[in-house]
Amino acid sequence: MDTQMQTAVQPRRWRQARRWTTGLKRTGLAALLACAFAGAHAAPGVFSGDVVKIGILNDQSGLYADLAGLGSVEAAKMAIEEMGGTVAGKKIELVSGNHQNKADVGAVIARGWFDKDGVDMIADFSNSSVAFSVQGLAAERGKIAMIAAASSDFTGKSCTATSAQWVYNSYTNGYGLAKVLTEQGYNTWFLLTVDYAFGHAFASDMKAAIKAAGGTVVGEARHPLNASDMSSFLLQAQASKAKIIGLASAGADMTTAIKQAGEFGVTTNQALAAPAVFLTDIHGMGLKAAQGLRFITAFYWDRNERTREWAKRFYQRRKAMPTMTQAGVYSSVLHYLKAVKAANTDNAAEVMKKMRELPVDDMFAQNGHLREDGQMVHDMFLVEVKKPSESKAPWDYYKVLSTIPGDKIFKPLAQSDCPLVKK
Repeated sequence: MDTQMQTAVQPRRWRQARRWTTGLKRTGLAALLACAFAGAHAAPGVFSGDVVKIGILNDQSGLYADLAGLGSVEAAKMAIEEMGGTVAGKKIELVSGNHQNKADVGAVIARGWFDKDGVDMIADFSNSSVAFSVQGLAAERGKIAMIAAASSDFTGKSCTATSAQWVYNSYTNGYGLAKVLTEQGYNTWFLLTVDYAFGHAFASDMKAAIKAAGGTVVGEARHPLNASDMSSFLLQAQASKAKIIGLASAGADMTTAIKQAGEFGVTTNQALAAPAVFLTDIHGMGLKAAQGLRFITAFYWDRNERTREWAKRFYQRRKAMPTMTQAGVYSSVLHYLKAVKAANTDNAAEVMKKMRELPVDDMFAQNGHLREDGQMVHDMFLVEVKKPSESKAPWDYYKVLSTIPGDKIFKPLAQSDCPLVKK
């Protein structure tokens, strides 16, 4: 779960990463790099180091370890095994690293992988500050970054010719969630917002969507990061009589609010919605506390036979069902390898070209496609957490309420501020 919490937890590192990326844009270097990559055509059959080497870089010991971590590494292994361990006659190698949710640590690992170890592509990240630092580095080195982190800027003002965002973003899960629910009749909202950049950004997107869909925000309360007592804020939300309470928060703040809302009886008459929720959050809270929560997800393991078959194999290896990040890492690695096979080279420009040409068709996404701004567009799902009485087995947590087509949930390309997009 990305949440961009590093703006509060590690503000100096986050700002350094963003300044570095912004500096590339300001100097025009990013545009020059894009032009260079666009014209850098490798001869078919040319592979750096005579192998295809993939890195999984994420949090393996902290707050995102369960939703990504070693589970993402295992998902990448499954994609490699599906290709038979080789592509275009070359061996596929996998390395992994723990960035500890520190942008500088992630950049050091990625630089070593690119410059010394011959890594061609790095996937996951699950943390925007780390992903920003590596996204720019990958563009500079002519390597590929496959991002499973939330900021919409990865495919906006910070987009590069060699990066892709695969799972979800702050637009789909903030603006998209509020728009869908308002259109379904939840037209009065109370926002409970964590009081720093992440919460403000999501609250702003949600307000814009609610207004555009004809709804009303009847009130908002802001709480500090890592608040242990949400009672006063929840009582304000309850008194507002809004049909739905939007939790513009994530992690411990979100789970605390949900648990206490149940304890105070708030959820008896009001629904809850949150922009950034993962299967592991629900597993940790339990259905009694989380029941009725609505949110948008990119993946649910029990959606069809294809997802169930893959998830059961994943469970045999990890003893847990996959989150949307872990499923997305599998998909991104598999699509990358299919593109390498089609291009018959690991040259970044040629592989990115094939990734945009080939449809994304696997258990994670059907008829998905990679746009010129680096956004992989795919269907997403509005879900509701089941009541304990509705769950038939462990990990049977979601009811899929509706499927939202990719072209309805992702920001339209015409609204993109990515410098690579032709206007």
